[in-house]
Amino acid sequence: MILDSPISAVLVSADRAKALDAEASSQWGLNPFALVEAAGRACASVFVRAFPRFFCGFTPSIAVLAGSGNNAADALVMLRCLVLGEKARPGGASVLCTRIPGAPEQSPFSQALLAVQKLNIPALPWESPNAAAILAAADIVIDGVSGTGLQGPLRGSALAMVQAVNKLRAGSQPPRPFMVSIDVPSGIHDLWTPGMPAAGADATLAIEPQKQSMYTPAARTCAGTILPVGGIFPPALVEKYRDLELITWESAAACIAPVPVDAHKYGRGLAEIWAGSPGSVGAAKLAALGAQAAGAGLVRLIVDPPLYPLAAAAAFGVMVVPGGTDAEQGRFSPNAVLLGPGWGRGQDRLRLLETYLPREAQGLPLILDADAIALAKDMVFHGGVILTPHPGEFAAYTGLSKEEILANPIPALRRFSSQKNIHILLKGHVLYIAAPGGRVGLIDGMNPALAAGGTGDLLAGFCAAIAARQQAGQGFEGFSCAAAAAALLVRAGQSKRIAGRFIDPAELAAEAALIAGKEWLPETAHTARAGRRGKRGNYF
Repeated sequence: MILDSPISAVLVSADRAKALDAEASSQWGLNPFALVEAAGRACASVFVRAFPRFFCGFTPSIAVLAGSGNNAADALVMLRCLVLGEKARPGGASVLCTRIPGAPEQSPFSQALLAVQKLNIPALPWESPNAAAILAAADIVIDGVSGTGLQGPLRGSALAMVQAVNKLRAGSQPPRPFMVSIDVPSGIHDLWTPGMPAAGADATLAIEPQKQSMYTPAARTCAGTILPVGGIFPPALVEKYRDLELITWESAAACIAPVPVDAHKYGRGLAEIWAGSPGSVGAAKLAALGAQAAGAGLVRLIVDPPLYPLAAAAAFGVMVVPGGTDAEQGRFSPNAVLLGPGWGRGQDRLRLLETYLPREAQGLPLILDADAIALAKDMVFHGGVILTPHPGEFAAYTGLSKEEILANPIPALRRFSSQKNIHILLKGHVLYIAAPGGRVGLIDGMNPALAAGGTGDLLAGFCAAIAARQQAGQGFEGFSCAAAAAALLVRAGQSKRIAGRFIDPAELAAEAALIAGKEWLPETAHTARAGRRGKRGNYF
């Protein structure tokens, strides 16, 4: 039995979000006014919990930038809740609007604006002479200019608002307003491309289901810290409109079976690695280190004969075998094979890769990294392959531009994973996992400490180890394997022990080993007793 693949937060496109809203109103009795009230209240609550520094012995001045849609209505309800909860003062709050209705309209925006005005909070058109001064004096700016329903680039007053606050935030002179966007940063939508104007937020209150557009690699930095805001829609309704999934370490790790208490090394799987070339022995060693850290029972590293002495001298606990010898076959049958880190692209490498095609067809998992990705460009597989490209490698593999991939990799991921019958783990500050059936998940990375040579080799090794463990146990499942490997890398990079400094990839591997062991190694009776003695003192 294969464990269920990871499921975490739901991500949706703008069209699916619109359909969800319509069904919420027609079938669940949640009209737009009720949804806006719930969303605005929840946004206020989440923001106060996440940023208590703004409300401890200090009452911040707040400016709301409001368009005329439901995002603006959410922002206005949020402001009203902050004032009623005594987290803000009416005299220290203002609303700047792209338009002010001449008379109350039957729309969530108009009604929310009227409620704010009844609290004596001024609402002014953006063209007002003192709009710029109000914005500059704000401690907090709430961005409710536009949502995912936007078509094309921002224009008119909406564009002017976003440009003005972006300029303030980019200035060298403090104070710098804290910008919080509602749902998505204004300007971001499903068809957004780099070069289109967009608000740059310090934080985004992402109303669930979260919108996939702000997680695209090119747009992700606009959103700042993403804070999920839930409890607005019934969970069953949210799940019905799932498009993508936002994967966490917890959700991914739960889908990989733990090591049985009576396991032996072969029961934990043999990961075989073909890697390294002159000048790139480090890639081979790091891939092997990654496979050890993620729990493979045995790691066998096969290198070119001239590299053998150097690789063997530095490999602890790894079988190092010179390629081209009888020893490379031996009595050990691998449960998963990794090819490519620091490998080169010669014809000999291509021929070797081709020898594994029949075995992949028979069920042997293959992890193709770096040079092996380029060699496999014209190959079609049988569902047992994970590719681990970075955006540049994926661009070369697909023939698309790197810019197109960064703007929205999802169409290409779905197309090529299905055409080639492969799983794809696209690396970057946002990591994507795609399966041949169209399933796509992503992991929010956003950790520049991982932007260093060697982390990709570790990740490939993680994949190989988890694939080997799966294959030796309940069976290989590519999506959960790639998701767990990527989530392990991200979680290791977030560790407090290595946060805030540049790190050696070997140190990152050691941190990953601690995290993986804590998750997947069982607590035996012996370790449980030792833990209790540690808490109560030494009995001897």
